[in-house]
Amino acid sequence: MIETVKHLIGSGGPSGFGSRSTADNVTANSDLRSLTAIITGATSGIGAETARVLAKRGVRLVIPARSLKTAEETKSRILSEFPDAEIIVMHLDLSSLASVRRFVAHFESLQLPLNILINNAGKYAHKHAISEDGVEMTFATNYLGHFLLTKLLLENMIETAAQTGVQGRIVNVTSVIHSWFSGDMLQYLADISRNNRSYDATRAYALSKLANVLHTIELSRILHKMDANVTANCVHPGIVRTRLTRDREGLITDLVFFLTSKLLKSVPQAAATTCYVATSPRLRNVSGKYFSDCNEARTSKLGSCSVKAQRLWTASELLVSPASCTPHLYQNFKYSLTNDPICKSQAL
Repeated sequence: MIETVKHLIGSGGPSGFGSRSTADNVTANSDLRSLTAIITGATSGIGAETARVLAKRGVRLVIPARSLKTAEETKSRILSEFPDAEIIVMHLDLSSLASVRRFVAHFESLQLPLNILINNAGKYAHKHAISEDGVEMTFATNYLGHFLLTKLLLENMIETAAQTGVQGRIVNVTSVIHSWFSGDMLQYLADISRNNRSYDATRAYALSKLANVLHTIELSRILHKMDANVTANCVHPGIVRTRLTRDREGLITDLVFFLTSKLLKSVPQAAATTCYVATSPRLRNVSGKYFSDCNEARTSKLGSCSVKAQRLWTASELLVSPASCTPHLYQNFKYSLTNDPICKSQAL
């Protein structure tokens, strides 16, 4: 109840910022002209505002998108406001592991440093669909594509941080809806990746957002073990109506947004937490945390389990492995996990 009141009045937390802070507010004193950032999902909504504000502060932007036309339009809008901004547009379809690999190969060919990676792109699919890799589309887009993208870009980020002395930042955009998922993650993923009989759009979305949280926990642990000067955190941007709901327009959606209008954020407010976590000097060496309203917050019980985070990581490595044969992917996947002595002790 107290947190809801704080949200409604926009009360600032320990960071000095709160639910009514904007991306412009939280970066007001930042000079980021030496940095390079990749932002997925930057052609609309929260991602577009994140890109606009970081460009304003001098960050060189790489904008990956499925539609190069839409990405070029985003680039033009930013350049019309900030003519000196440096923006590179590249093709990327996060639901395709092959596309992720092509994107990284293209990016690496440019021989650019990488300081900030913002895994922002998100999909809420009302209709059941399967990716070309045999994975349910929401999970493939929101989580698995980002997992592989991060994995392939990590060496560049670690090297950039070592050479420049500037700490790298990885930001996974999740949602409070991650707390809505309960049950066996891997079994549900396997079920909805084989057929649509047990598919529920909201549960599938919650699963993907929980995976974002768990990815952050395990990635942070691995980075710490490597003694890498790179941090990984995740953020809940808040409730805002963006193109994320484009597959679920209608009377019910309109009614829900009307009834919750007092809790809704504007897009500039929703982009604030991402920009804060990606750039704030106050968060140096802060890693493996979950942020909401520009302040550290609590995840769900499932979202704070390091054992489950490690199990998901093991599963994800198998899912993105080039050696995986799609028709038998889930059979091999489940066999691998159930025969792992640690996995036997606790279901994911």
